[in-house]
Amino acid sequence: MITQWVTAGLVDEVLAECRKRDRRPGALPAGFMVYFTLALALFHQDSYDDVAEHVVGGIPELSGCIPHKASFTRARERLGPEPLERLFHRLAGPLAPPGLAGSFYRGMRIAAVDGFLLDAPDNDANRRAFGGPKDSSGKPGGFPQVRVVTLTETGTHASIDARVGGYNSGERDPAVAMASSAAGMLVLMDRGFPGVELWKAYTSAGAHLLLRARSCVARRPVRYLPDGTYLARMNLAGQKGAHPGGVLVRVIEYRVDGGEVIRLLTDLFDHDTYPARELAALYQERWEAESSYRQVKTFQRGRQEVLRSADPQLVRQEVWAHLVVHHCLTRIIMRLADGHGIDPDRISFVKVLKHTRRSVVRQRTDTPMKIRAFLASLAAKVRRKLDNGTRRLREADRYLKRPNSLYSYRPKDRPRTPARRVAAKTITLHTAIVQ
Repeated sequence: MITQWVTAGLVDEVLAECRKRDRRPGALPAGFMVYFTLALALFHQDSYDDVAEHVVGGIPELSGCIPHKASFTRARERLGPEPLERLFHRLAGPLAPPGLAGSFYRGMRIAAVDGFLLDAPDNDANRRAFGGPKDSSGKPGGFPQVRVVTLTETGTHASIDARVGGYNSGERDPAVAMASSAAGMLVLMDRGFPGVELWKAYTSAGAHLLLRARSCVARRPVRYLPDGTYLARMNLAGQKGAHPGGVLVRVIEYRVDGGEVIRLLTDLFDHDTYPARELAALYQERWEAESSYRQVKTFQRGRQEVLRSADPQLVRQEVWAHLVVHHCLTRIIMRLADGHGIDPDRISFVKVLKHTRRSVVRQRTDTPMKIRAFLASLAAKVRRKLDNGTRRLREADRYLKRPNSLYSYRPKDRPRTPARRVAAKTITLHTAIVQ
């Protein structure tokens, strides 16, 4: 099914752009290695030999002469990460049709920017290239980690843009680099992102922003609006409030179920057209990006699995392959949803992933008839697995699942962090209406 979008023609175009040529007689061709790398991401838990069997097992001429793992590794090194990165950017983009719930707000497509980390094999090369967590004494703790920052469509979990960096690179700089991809969208971000540079980058690109902020950001009201929200200036770090380098923002404060005060910053100043209560309720859509990351990290890669590549360039190649595969699986979900009038949130990503893997194993020839038969079979199984009840609130306790040390410093009698409730039951605006 992935070959429906990762076509041979597209692969040839990407390889030509990257100037990847097959110059060594008898070596594994670059075009085949693109598909093999994608198969490594699709079958992350399987060995090189097993993945090769999945890819060519249906071709008698090839199934009996699968190369050694070292041959695949050398071929991946010759290919490099650039073809997979370019392939992702050729495929990535929004998928929501007009009117899809959770995808649009007053004519603007809703997207979210956030990031996640993937563990890489622990060796000197990966640690130098990516960095990783450290303990209180400054010694490395845990695995080296790759940071992935994405611009995600909230209604479909489709990746619109992405950047891959190291643990210490942070999320704000990659987010700024993706600003041009958000033109015409309403972009949601968490409290770690607000900054003058990021704000100017997105608004200059034609995007609108709805960002959560800490209490110290834009805290001095300039003017109160009739609905109780207020205008304030967000300034460069360390500069006074009157500095001309800052930007004017609208601040919305509210509580969820009587909890902590949540502060949102937006460039949507018209309080009549964009009511504060609607924007406060809309912010919960940012958590759809977390659901997208769960699909990649927990289901596609595997729970607590470490990337298989020992070389930093191959790690980057593997991460881009995971992003390409996830986007193609999202396209399959959207095709099923559009064809049967189903909300894509009700289609199980795990079921689509499993059946896509089985389609590769069962393959014999790649014909339109085979693909149509596969889609019909998958659609029938999806309908049987629909969640016909009311969707439960998305909430989870924040536990440290992979501690960096074997010795816990948290007192045993100290309670864990309470669950974060994503879907708000009651939103109470915190700011008082100025008469």
